[in-house]
Amino acid sequence: MNVSKAVFNWSGGKDSALALFEVLQNPKFQVQKLLTNVTSELNRVSAHGVRTELMWQQAAHIGIPLSFLELPEHSSIDEYNSITEKTFTAFKDEGISDTIFGDILLEDLKEYREGQLQPLGFNVHFPLWKRDTKELLLEFIELGFKAIVVCVKSEVLDKSFAGRILDKEFLSDLPANVDPCGENGEYHTFVYDGPIFEKPVLFTEGELVFREYEAPKKDETKCPLSSETNPKKLGFWFLDLLPV
Repeated sequence: MNVSKAVFNWSGGKDSALALFEVLQNPKFQVQKLLTNVTSELNRVSAHGVRTELMWQQAAHIGIPLSFLELPEHSSIDEYNSITEKTFTAFKDEGISDTIFGDILLEDLKEYREGQLQPLGFNVHFPLWKRDTKELLLEFIELGFKAIVVCVKSEVLDKSFAGRILDKEFLSDLPANVDPCGENGEYHTFVYDGPIFEKPVLFTEGELVFREYEAPKKDETKCPLSSETNPKKLGFWFLDLLPV
């Protein structure tokens, strides 16, 4: 059987952790690296706001090398594409042929990733694609993963959800308009323990901070991750996690 060398796109959150768990059971893949998008000026994970120090600890406790795709805080679509192309071209030179994402439902994002990376010669995989998000969250919990909510979208969730641990009570408390896995950006998490970890990542809870951002434009011809904006603002509560 041919074994493909892969880079796993790692956010540090629950979907990534569950997808990585599945991939590590698959003998067809050999995961060479974890790749995390970070905002270079802030040294934090893009969208999630987690400190890079905690990402290093995650990777060390998982036992897979970590690389960062470093993006300016207000990167344009051209900058994003250029940095991504350079990063993945270097991976290709190392003999890596496959890349894996934890996306579940967002068609435009899946199409964008495929359109961006397939021309560079990568096979693009989505092991959780189109699976029921409630069942996925229950599976995550029952496997023994531990995760804390680090970001909530204020439009749909109260700030009290920040700092919650993902468990069945959390799932039952989610409003009906919120996807169980937060697939529409309703919340983000940091996974600190579970079956892919040799030992837990230790941290303490810091301050809870509210931030507003310009909403991205809805333009199907451009990257869904683009920072180009429309007049609407989106608010988020971020819980800072401090390394121990």
